[in-house]
Amino acid sequence: MTIDIVILAAGQGTRMHSALPKVLHCLAGEPLLQRVVNTASSVPDSKIIIVTGRASEEVKASISGEQIHYAQQDEQLGTAHAVQAAVSVSGPSDITLVLYGDVPLISKETVLAVIDTVDNDTMALLTVTLEDPEGYGRILRDKQGDVCGIIEQKDAPPEALKIQEVNTGVLALKTSHLREWLPQIDNKNTQGEYYLTDLVAIAKRSGIHVVTKMPRFPQEVAGVNTRIQLSKLERFYQQQQAEKLMMSGVTLADPNRIDIRGSLSSGNDNFIDINVVFEGVVKLGNNVSIGPNCLITDSMIGDSVQVKANSVIEKSEIYSNAVIGPFARLRPGTVVCKNAKIGNFVEVKNTQVGIGSKISHLSYVGDAELGADVNVGAGTITCNYDGANKHKTIMADNSFIGSNSSLVAPLKIGKNATIGAGSIIIKDVPDDQLTLARAPQKNVPYWVRPTKKK
Repeated sequence: MTIDIVILAAGQGTRMHSALPKVLHCLAGEPLLQRVVNTASSVPDSKIIIVTGRASEEVKASISGEQIHYAQQDEQLGTAHAVQAAVSVSGPSDITLVLYGDVPLISKETVLAVIDTVDNDTMALLTVTLEDPEGYGRILRDKQGDVCGIIEQKDAPPEALKIQEVNTGVLALKTSHLREWLPQIDNKNTQGEYYLTDLVAIAKRSGIHVVTKMPRFPQEVAGVNTRIQLSKLERFYQQQQAEKLMMSGVTLADPNRIDIRGSLSSGNDNFIDINVVFEGVVKLGNNVSIGPNCLITDSMIGDSVQVKANSVIEKSEIYSNAVIGPFARLRPGTVVCKNAKIGNFVEVKNTQVGIGSKISHLSYVGDAELGADVNVGAGTITCNYDGANKHKTIMADNSFIGSNSSLVAPLKIGKNATIGAGSIIIKDVPDDQLTLARAPQKNVPYWVRPTKKK
């Protein structure tokens, strides 16, 4: 069975008051449309057709996935008109499913339930019951309880407005039926648009039974038309992620103050303080402690690691029992081995910090390789960039770098070597030696400090 999944994404999104197309606004760090595409891509034997309008090239450039095709809706004449644009570029298929680019949280399970309902005698419609159905099309049922039509709110009489079961817009039917019925839809309504919802009445007249399904949560089918609606969906999504974490053995200081903008896998007995943001793919081991106000992106954090407050970790690997922060910044390519420490106001980039090594405070170490038990004093910097190229600094096992030292790469500091504080090192340092590189100190006797003239 082959399936065409049509995703409508041509709307202007004027209520967002944005130059960015509405479907490219992000929920949990990912465009709304991309989330729908991800769900659609999980359906076997499917082809995705995205209907675009405004800023179609920008939309195409922003969305990734396989088996994606595009159709253009130049005029916004309604949902049926948009689906007609998709049908005109689609090939043969058994079933057509219609989704929406601004309804980002619909689940794979719900989509498959809708598809599985369809056969030669059945059309599937996703509905939801709302306490406040304002703005939605109402589901009309006959005396037997069967769906017989959908009426849009602007066309509905007062008695119909009391109905709480509403249309989500998501439907699936045989592609042959869709191709036959679309030309029968007219625009004789208050909006002067071609409503896809008219398919329900046409199916009823054609002897096709309309079966309804409901999502697990109403938020699955909530659309985004304003930034307020987007923020509510964001909070719902983050609450769901927080609950999954806690159920898996993670303690959250406040479940309302964590953001997961990607995927986070976690071991047991981890603690995450307030205002921690995870981006991309992050993996936590066991017994990890993360302090408040941290940002962690595309990184792996091993067992019993402490990440202290206000630290930023990006595309890095941190192994067991390491300590990071507070106020540390780990830039891409950083590897912190077990029992190592990156302290407060330390920036590290593209560097391996060996077992038990320490960069405790106020330092920049880039493009470097630290062996085991290296101690880097406060104020140390690796001068790794010559204005055109990056160069490497190697600090061998048990070397000691005195405070306020500048290490001019390319450079190798030998095993057990010691660099005196305040040195500028421009040549390799042998093993087991003390190296000093300071200008001679000069004391000026009887010198009088200048004073301001009155």
